[in-house]
Amino acid sequence: MSALPLDGVKVVEFSHMVMGPSAGLVLADLGAEVIKIEPVGEGDKTRRLPGSGSGYFPMFNRNKKSLAVNLKSAEGLRLVHKLISQADVVTENFRVGALEKMGFGYEELSKENPGLIYLSMKGFLSGPYENRAALDEVVQMMGGLAYMTGPPGKPLRAGTSVNDIMGGMFGAIAVMAALYERAHTGKGRIVRSSLFENNAFLVGQHMAQYGVTGTPAQPMPVRLSAWAVYEVFDTADGEKIFIGVVSDTHWASFCTAFDLPELANDPGLGTNAQRVAARSRLIPVIEHKIGSMSRAKAAACCEQAGLPFAPIQRPEDLFNDPHLAMPGAMTPLTLANGSKLPLPALPIEIDGERLEARLDLPKAGEHSATIAASLGYSPEEIHRLVDDGVLSTADANVPAGR
Repeated sequence: MSALPLDGVKVVEFSHMVMGPSAGLVLADLGAEVIKIEPVGEGDKTRRLPGSGSGYFPMFNRNKKSLAVNLKSAEGLRLVHKLISQADVVTENFRVGALEKMGFGYEELSKENPGLIYLSMKGFLSGPYENRAALDEVVQMMGGLAYMTGPPGKPLRAGTSVNDIMGGMFGAIAVMAALYERAHTGKGRIVRSSLFENNAFLVGQHMAQYGVTGTPAQPMPVRLSAWAVYEVFDTADGEKIFIGVVSDTHWASFCTAFDLPELANDPGLGTNAQRVAARSRLIPVIEHKIGSMSRAKAAACCEQAGLPFAPIQRPEDLFNDPHLAMPGAMTPLTLANGSKLPLPALPIEIDGERLEARLDLPKAGEHSATIAASLGYSPEEIHRLVDDGVLSTADANVPAGR
Protein backbone atom coordinates (compact mmCIF):
# COMPACT_ATOMS: atom_id res chain seq x y z
CA MET A 1 0.00 0.00 0.00
CA SER A 2 1.72 3.18 -1.20
CA ALA A 3 -0.01 5.66 1.11
CA LEU A 4 -1.45 4.99 4.54
CA PRO A 5 -4.18 7.00 6.29
CA LEU A 6 -1.92 8.33 9.07
CA ASP A 7 1.18 9.06 6.98
CA GLY A 8 2.88 12.17 8.38
CA VAL A 9 1.50 11.82 11.92
CA LYS A 10 4.24 11.63 14.57
CA VAL A 11 3.46 9.84 17.84
CA VAL A 12 5.65 9.75 20.95
CA GLU A 13 4.72 6.69 23.01
CA PHE A 14 5.40 6.27 26.73
CA SER A 15 4.07 2.77 27.28
CA HIS A 16 4.56 -0.71 28.61
CA MET A 17 2.65 -3.99 28.93
CA VAL A 18 -0.42 -4.13 26.60
CA MET A 19 -2.85 -1.20 26.76
CA GLY A 20 -0.50 1.58 25.68
CA PRO A 21 1.36 -0.51 23.10
CA SER A 22 -2.00 -1.62 21.61
CA ALA A 23 -2.98 1.98 20.91
CA GLY A 24 0.42 2.63 19.39
CA LEU A 25 0.16 -0.50 17.27
CA VAL A 26 -3.13 0.65 15.72
CA LEU A 27 -1.72 4.10 14.95
CA ALA A 28 1.56 2.67 13.64
CA ASP A 29 -0.08 0.06 11.41
CA LEU A 30 -2.22 2.84 9.94
CA GLY A 31 0.90 4.74 8.96
CA ALA A 32 1.87 6.98 11.88
CA GLU A 33 5.53 7.29 12.87
CA VAL A 34 5.45 5.93 16.42
CA ILE A 35 8.54 6.53 18.55
CA LYS A 36 8.61 4.34 21.64
CA ILE A 37 10.42 5.90 24.61
CA GLU A 38 12.36 3.23 26.51
CA PRO A 39 14.83 3.20 29.42
CA VAL A 40 18.50 3.17 28.43
CA GLY A 41 20.14 -0.23 28.29
CA GLU A 42 17.75 -3.16 28.04
CA GLY A 43 14.71 -1.00 27.31
CA ASP A 44 11.08 -1.71 28.21
CA LYS A 45 10.75 -4.41 30.89
CA THR A 46 7.90 -5.87 28.83
CA ARG A 47 10.58 -7.21 26.49
CA ARG A 48 11.66 -9.65 29.21
CA LEU A 49 8.39 -10.83 30.75
CA PRO A 50 8.18 -14.60 31.23
CA GLY A 51 5.28 -17.02 30.83
CA SER A 52 1.99 -15.57 29.66
CA GLY A 53 3.63 -12.15 29.26
CA SER A 54 6.28 -13.36 26.82
CA GLY A 55 4.07 -12.59 23.82
CA TYR A 56 3.21 -9.00 24.79
CA PHE A 57 6.19 -7.23 23.24
CA PRO A 58 6.30 -9.08 19.90
CA MET A 59 2.55 -8.76 19.36
CA PHE A 60 2.11 -5.05 20.07
CA ASN A 61 5.32 -3.27 19.05
CA ARG A 62 5.84 -3.69 15.33
CA ASN A 63 6.06 -0.62 13.06
CA LYS A 64 7.60 1.43 15.88
CA LYS A 65 10.96 3.11 16.42
CA SER A 66 12.82 2.80 19.72
CA LEU A 67 14.43 5.76 21.48
CA ALA A 68 16.28 4.58 24.60
CA VAL A 69 16.84 7.63 26.80
CA ASN A 70 17.58 8.35 30.45
CA LEU A 71 14.66 10.48 31.65
CA LYS A 72 16.39 10.99 35.00
CA SER A 73 18.98 13.17 33.28
CA ALA A 74 18.46 16.82 32.38
CA GLU A 75 19.80 16.23 28.87
CA GLY A 76 17.51 13.29 28.33
CA LEU A 77 14.50 15.37 29.39
CA ARG A 78 15.53 18.18 27.04
CA LEU A 79 15.90 15.80 24.11
CA VAL A 80 12.44 14.28 24.64
CA HIS A 81 10.83 17.70 25.13
CA LYS A 82 12.38 18.73 21.81
CA LEU A 83 10.97 15.59 20.19
CA ILE A 84 7.49 16.22 21.60
CA SER A 85 7.54 19.83 20.42
CA GLN A 86 7.55 18.42 16.88
CA ALA A 87 5.01 15.64 17.54
CA ASP A 88 1.31 15.38 16.81
CA VAL A 89 0.43 12.87 19.52
CA VAL A 90 1.73 11.69 22.88
CA THR A 91 0.41 8.43 24.33
CA GLU A 92 1.01 7.06 27.83
CA ASN A 93 -0.24 4.29 30.11
CA PHE A 94 1.92 4.63 33.21
CA ARG A 95 0.65 5.02 36.76
CA VAL A 96 -1.38 8.12 37.60
CA GLY A 97 0.88 11.17 37.90
CA ALA A 98 4.10 9.48 36.75
CA LEU A 99 4.51 11.49 33.54
CA GLU A 100 3.43 14.75 35.19
CA LYS A 101 6.26 14.43 37.73
CA MET A 102 8.77 14.35 34.88
CA GLY A 103 7.26 17.36 33.14
CA PHE A 104 5.42 15.35 30.50
CA GLY A 105 1.85 16.03 31.57
CA TYR A 106 -0.63 17.48 29.10
CA GLU A 107 -0.82 20.93 30.70
CA GLU A 108 2.89 21.54 30.39
CA LEU A 109 3.36 19.97 26.98
CA SER A 110 0.37 21.75 25.43
CA LYS A 111 1.92 25.11 26.32
CA GLU A 112 4.92 24.19 24.16
CA ASN A 113 2.81 22.50 21.47
CA PRO A 114 -0.82 23.77 21.42
CA GLY A 115 -1.80 21.34 18.67
CA LEU A 116 -0.67 18.31 20.66
CA ILE A 117 -3.11 15.44 21.16
CA TYR A 118 -2.41 13.60 24.40
CA LEU A 119 -3.80 10.13 25.03
CA SER A 120 -3.77 8.96 28.64
CA MET A 121 -4.75 5.33 29.27
CA LYS A 122 -5.48 4.31 32.83
CA GLY A 123 -7.41 1.81 34.90
CA PHE A 124 -10.37 4.16 35.38
CA LEU A 125 -11.79 7.37 33.96
CA SER A 126 -12.82 10.27 36.23
CA GLY A 127 -14.61 9.21 39.42
CA PRO A 128 -14.08 7.63 42.83
CA TYR A 129 -11.74 4.95 41.43
CA GLU A 130 -9.61 7.18 39.21
CA ASN A 131 -6.43 6.92 41.30
CA ARG A 132 -6.62 3.17 41.83
CA ALA A 133 -4.15 0.82 40.22
CA ALA A 134 -5.77 -1.68 37.90
CA LEU A 135 -5.02 -4.64 35.69
CA ASP A 136 -7.10 -6.34 33.03
CA GLU A 137 -7.91 -9.15 35.45
CA VAL A 138 -8.88 -6.68 38.20
CA VAL A 139 -11.52 -4.97 36.07
CA GLN A 140 -12.78 -8.27 34.65
CA MET A 141 -13.50 -9.35 38.22
CA MET A 142 -15.12 -6.09 39.36
CA GLY A 143 -16.86 -5.41 36.06
CA GLY A 144 -18.92 -8.59 35.68
CA LEU A 145 -16.95 -10.12 32.82
CA ALA A 146 -15.30 -12.85 34.91
CA TYR A 147 -18.69 -13.64 36.45
CA MET A 148 -20.20 -14.06 32.98
CA THR A 149 -17.29 -16.14 31.66
CA GLY A 150 -16.95 -18.79 34.37
CA PRO A 151 -19.52 -21.23 35.71
CA PRO A 152 -21.57 -20.16 38.74
CA GLY A 153 -19.39 -19.56 41.76
CA LYS A 154 -16.19 -19.78 39.70
CA PRO A 155 -15.44 -16.39 38.10
CA LEU A 156 -12.98 -16.80 35.25
CA ARG A 157 -11.06 -14.15 33.36
CA ALA A 158 -11.43 -14.14 29.60
CA GLY A 159 -8.66 -15.95 27.75
CA THR A 160 -6.88 -12.85 26.49
CA SER A 161 -6.19 -9.25 27.54
CA VAL A 162 -9.54 -8.02 26.21
CA ASN A 163 -9.72 -4.78 28.21
CA ASP A 164 -6.09 -3.85 27.62
CA ILE A 165 -6.40 -4.38 23.89
CA MET A 166 -9.81 -2.75 23.49
CA GLY A 167 -8.84 0.08 25.84
CA GLY A 168 -5.92 0.76 23.52
CA MET A 169 -8.22 0.57 20.50
CA PHE A 170 -10.68 3.06 21.99
CA GLY A 171 -7.72 5.30 22.81
CA ALA A 172 -6.60 5.15 19.18
CA ILE A 173 -10.15 5.97 18.05
CA ALA A 174 -10.15 9.03 20.32
CA VAL A 175 -6.78 10.12 18.92
CA MET A 176 -8.04 9.87 15.34
CA ALA A 177 -11.16 11.85 16.22
CA ALA A 178 -9.00 14.53 17.82
CA LEU A 179 -6.71 14.62 14.78
CA TYR A 180 -9.74 15.14 12.54
CA GLU A 181 -11.00 17.94 14.78
CA ARG A 182 -7.55 19.58 14.91
CA ALA A 183 -7.54 19.80 11.12
CA HIS A 184 -10.43 22.30 11.52
CA THR A 185 -9.51 24.04 14.78
CA GLY A 186 -5.72 23.79 14.98
CA LYS A 187 -6.06 22.88 18.65
CA GLY A 188 -5.06 19.72 20.43
CA ARG A 189 -6.96 17.74 23.04
CA ILE A 190 -6.35 15.47 25.97
CA VAL A 191 -8.27 12.24 25.49
CA ARG A 192 -8.51 9.29 27.83
CA SER A 193 -9.44 5.64 27.72
CA SER A 194 -9.56 3.07 30.49
CA LEU A 195 -9.83 -0.57 31.49
CA PHE A 196 -12.87 -0.47 33.78
CA GLU A 197 -15.15 1.58 31.57
CA ASN A 198 -14.11 -0.55 28.61
CA ASN A 199 -15.13 -3.64 30.58
CA ALA A 200 -18.49 -2.04 31.46
CA PHE A 201 -19.02 -1.39 27.74
CA LEU A 202 -18.31 -5.06 27.00
CA VAL A 203 -20.90 -6.30 29.50
CA GLY A 204 -23.38 -3.59 28.55
CA GLN A 205 -25.48 -6.09 26.61
CA HIS A 206 -26.00 -8.09 29.82
CA MET A 207 -26.86 -4.93 31.75
CA ALA A 208 -29.39 -4.10 29.04
CA GLN A 209 -30.80 -7.61 29.22
CA TYR A 210 -31.46 -7.13 32.95
CA GLY A 211 -33.01 -3.72 32.31
CA VAL A 212 -35.31 -5.12 29.62
CA THR A 213 -36.32 -8.40 31.26
CA GLY A 214 -35.80 -7.77 34.97
CA THR A 215 -33.92 -11.08 35.10
CA PRO A 216 -30.16 -11.12 35.80
CA ALA A 217 -28.00 -12.54 33.02
CA GLN A 218 -26.68 -15.99 33.83
CA PRO A 219 -23.00 -16.89 33.38
CA MET A 220 -22.32 -18.10 29.86
CA PRO A 221 -21.78 -21.77 30.78
CA VAL A 222 -25.34 -22.03 32.20
CA ARG A 223 -27.17 -19.33 30.27
CA LEU A 224 -30.44 -20.00 28.53
CA SER A 225 -29.40 -19.34 24.97
CA ALA A 226 -31.66 -17.46 22.60
CA TRP A 227 -31.33 -20.46 20.26
CA ALA A 228 -31.91 -24.14 20.83
CA VAL A 229 -28.79 -25.36 19.03
CA TYR A 230 -25.88 -23.17 20.04
CA GLU A 231 -23.51 -25.72 21.50
CA VAL A 232 -20.10 -27.34 21.55
CA PHE A 233 -20.39 -31.00 20.56
CA ASP A 234 -17.95 -33.88 20.98
CA THR A 235 -16.99 -35.78 17.83
CA ALA A 236 -15.98 -39.42 17.34
CA ASP A 237 -12.28 -38.59 16.99
CA GLY A 238 -12.03 -36.92 20.41
CA GLU A 239 -12.31 -33.37 19.02
CA LYS A 240 -14.96 -30.70 19.56
CA ILE A 241 -17.00 -28.47 17.25
CA PHE A 242 -19.33 -25.54 17.89
CA ILE A 243 -22.54 -25.38 15.83
CA GLY A 244 -25.11 -22.59 15.85
CA VAL A 245 -28.63 -22.88 14.40
CA VAL A 246 -30.08 -19.39 14.63
CA SER A 247 -33.04 -19.39 12.25
CA ASP A 248 -35.78 -21.67 11.01
CA THR A 249 -34.01 -21.82 7.65
CA HIS A 250 -30.85 -22.94 9.44
CA TRP A 251 -32.88 -25.61 11.23
CA ALA A 252 -34.16 -27.10 8.02
CA SER A 253 -30.67 -27.06 6.50
CA PHE A 254 -29.19 -28.59 9.66
CA CYS A 255 -31.65 -31.49 9.70
CA THR A 256 -30.99 -32.21 6.04
CA ALA A 257 -27.19 -31.95 6.33
CA PHE A 258 -27.05 -34.28 9.34
CA ASP A 259 -29.76 -36.66 8.09
CA LEU A 260 -32.20 -36.06 10.93
CA PRO A 261 -35.64 -36.37 9.23
CA GLU A 262 -37.33 -37.29 12.51
CA LEU A 263 -36.40 -33.86 13.89
CA ALA A 264 -37.23 -32.02 10.67
CA ASN A 265 -40.71 -33.53 10.57
CA ASP A 266 -41.50 -33.06 14.27
CA PRO A 267 -44.30 -30.43 14.49
CA GLY A 268 -43.20 -29.63 18.04
CA LEU A 269 -39.85 -28.33 16.75
CA GLY A 270 -41.07 -26.05 13.97
CA THR A 271 -40.10 -22.75 15.60
CA ASN A 272 -37.05 -21.62 17.53
CA ALA A 273 -39.17 -20.99 20.63
CA GLN A 274 -40.47 -24.58 20.47
CA ARG A 275 -36.95 -25.91 20.02
CA VAL A 276 -35.64 -23.93 22.99
CA ALA A 277 -38.44 -25.35 25.15
CA ALA A 278 -37.63 -28.86 23.90
CA ARG A 279 -33.85 -28.75 24.40
CA SER A 280 -33.87 -31.55 26.97
CA ARG A 281 -35.03 -34.06 24.35
CA LEU A 282 -33.53 -32.35 21.31
CA ILE A 283 -29.87 -31.97 22.30
CA PRO A 284 -29.23 -35.66 23.22
CA VAL A 285 -30.35 -36.72 19.73
CA ILE A 286 -27.99 -34.22 18.12
CA GLU A 287 -25.14 -35.14 20.47
CA HIS A 288 -25.52 -38.79 19.48
CA LYS A 289 -25.49 -37.98 15.77
CA ILE A 290 -22.48 -35.67 15.88
CA GLY A 291 -20.72 -37.98 18.33
CA SER A 292 -20.74 -40.67 15.64
CA MET A 293 -18.90 -38.43 13.15
CA SER A 294 -15.37 -37.11 12.85
CA ARG A 295 -14.89 -33.39 13.36
CA ALA A 296 -13.90 -33.01 9.71
CA LYS A 297 -17.12 -34.73 8.59
CA ALA A 298 -19.29 -32.62 10.90
CA ALA A 299 -17.55 -29.46 9.67
CA ALA A 300 -18.09 -30.49 6.04
CA CYS A 301 -21.82 -30.99 6.71
CA CYS A 302 -22.05 -27.51 8.26
CA GLU A 303 -20.08 -25.93 5.45
CA GLN A 304 -22.28 -27.52 2.82
CA ALA A 305 -25.44 -26.38 4.63
CA GLY A 306 -24.20 -22.82 5.19
CA LEU A 307 -24.38 -23.13 8.98
CA PRO A 308 -22.29 -21.18 11.50
CA PHE A 309 -19.71 -23.59 12.92
CA ALA A 310 -16.26 -23.63 14.41
CA PRO A 311 -13.78 -26.36 15.19
CA ILE A 312 -12.44 -25.75 18.70
CA GLN A 313 -8.85 -24.67 18.14
CA ARG A 314 -5.96 -23.67 20.35
CA PRO A 315 -4.01 -20.46 19.71
CA GLU A 316 -1.08 -22.44 18.30
CA ASP A 317 -3.41 -24.10 15.79
CA LEU A 318 -3.93 -20.73 14.11
CA PHE A 319 -0.42 -20.83 12.65
CA ASN A 320 -1.75 -23.55 10.34
CA ASP A 321 -5.23 -22.14 9.72
CA PRO A 322 -5.80 -22.00 5.94
CA HIS A 323 -7.68 -18.69 6.14
CA LEU A 324 -4.85 -17.01 8.05
CA ALA A 325 -2.46 -18.38 5.42
CA MET A 326 -3.91 -15.87 2.95
CA PRO A 327 -1.42 -13.14 1.99
CA GLY A 328 -1.41 -10.30 4.50
CA ALA A 329 -3.39 -12.03 7.24
CA MET A 330 -0.20 -12.67 9.19
CA THR A 331 2.89 -10.51 9.19
CA PRO A 332 6.35 -11.98 9.95
CA LEU A 333 8.41 -10.44 12.74
CA THR A 334 11.91 -11.11 14.05
CA LEU A 335 12.14 -12.16 17.68
CA ALA A 336 14.99 -11.29 20.03
CA ASN A 337 16.63 -14.66 19.32
CA GLY A 338 16.64 -13.94 15.58
CA SER A 339 13.87 -16.36 14.63
CA LYS A 340 10.94 -15.30 12.48
CA LEU A 341 7.39 -15.47 13.80
CA PRO A 342 4.23 -14.65 11.81
CA LEU A 343 1.65 -12.80 13.93
CA PRO A 344 -1.84 -11.51 13.10
CA ALA A 345 -2.08 -8.28 11.14
CA LEU A 346 -4.54 -5.55 12.12
CA PRO A 347 -7.96 -7.08 11.32
CA ILE A 348 -9.02 -4.58 8.67
CA GLU A 349 -8.66 -4.14 4.92
CA ILE A 350 -8.30 -0.85 3.06
CA ASP A 351 -9.17 -1.07 -0.64
CA GLY A 352 -8.81 -4.81 -0.33
CA GLU A 353 -5.31 -4.64 1.18
CA ARG A 354 -4.10 -5.62 4.64
CA LEU A 355 -1.77 -3.51 6.77
CA GLU A 356 1.55 -5.29 7.15
CA ALA A 357 4.73 -4.64 9.10
CA ARG A 358 6.83 -1.89 7.58
CA LEU A 359 9.26 -1.88 10.49
CA ASP A 360 10.28 -5.04 12.32
CA LEU A 361 10.26 -5.22 16.12
CA PRO A 362 12.81 -2.62 17.21
CA LYS A 363 15.80 -3.47 19.31
CA ALA A 364 16.04 -1.34 22.45
CA GLY A 365 17.47 1.98 21.33
CA GLU A 366 17.70 0.91 17.70
CA HIS A 367 16.65 4.33 16.43
CA SER A 368 18.12 6.53 19.19
CA ALA A 369 20.91 7.94 17.06
CA THR A 370 18.82 8.64 13.97
CA ILE A 371 16.09 10.29 16.05
CA ALA A 372 18.62 12.46 17.88
CA ALA A 373 20.19 13.40 14.54
CA SER A 374 16.76 14.39 13.20
CA LEU A 375 16.48 16.78 16.15
CA GLY A 376 19.72 18.51 15.19
CA TYR A 377 22.25 16.67 17.34
CA SER A 378 25.64 16.21 15.69
CA PRO A 379 27.45 12.85 15.57
CA GLU A 380 29.84 14.11 18.22
CA GLU A 381 26.99 15.17 20.50
CA ILE A 382 25.27 11.82 20.06
CA HIS A 383 28.48 9.99 20.96
CA ARG A 384 28.79 12.10 24.08
CA LEU A 385 25.17 11.40 25.06
CA VAL A 386 25.80 7.66 24.63
CA ASP A 387 29.04 7.85 26.60
CA ASP A 388 27.28 9.77 29.38
CA GLY A 389 24.45 7.24 29.58
CA VAL A 390 21.81 9.67 28.36
CA LEU A 391 21.11 7.54 25.29
CA SER A 392 21.69 3.92 24.46
CA THR A 393 21.68 2.70 20.92
CA ALA A 394 22.26 -0.40 18.83
CA ASP A 395 25.90 -0.45 17.77
CA ALA A 396 25.07 -0.18 14.09
CA ASN A 397 23.30 3.12 14.69
CA VAL A 398 26.07 4.92 16.57
CA PRO A 399 27.44 7.63 14.23
CA ALA A 400 31.04 7.41 13.06
CA GLY A 401 33.57 8.41 15.75
CA ARG A 402 34.67 11.79 16.95
